[in-house]
Amino acid sequence: MKPSDLIQGTLDVLILKSLAAGPRHGWAIAKRIQVVSDDVLQIKQGSLYPALHRLEQQGWLSAEWQRTDTGREAKVYSLTRAGRAQLSEELSQWVRLSGAIGLVLRNA
Repeated sequence: MKPSDLIQGTLDVLILKSLAAGPRHGWAIAKRIQVVSDDVLQIKQGSLYPALHRLEQQGWLSAEWQRTDTGREAKVYSLTRAGRAQLSEELSQWVRLSGAIGLVLRNA
């Protein structure tokens, strides 16, 4: 499934959720989403990095440059307190939305 196939805003919640377990750099965020989704979701850099930048501007992520295990410098993202609150809100909205969609699909 391509990111353009996702409901708008879903990428944001996927990023926030992938960072709930701890800080990650961009490639690791995309890889985590891909692995956890059993390779159904593959986030391209052209979608991921603008979303990370937007979430950072909204104050939901903080970022700092760090040296990775391979010795390269990478920007590592972490959830802020506001980001954790936003994740909680997004998850609640997702549960309501997916439940409503499920009702329509079962009963329409």
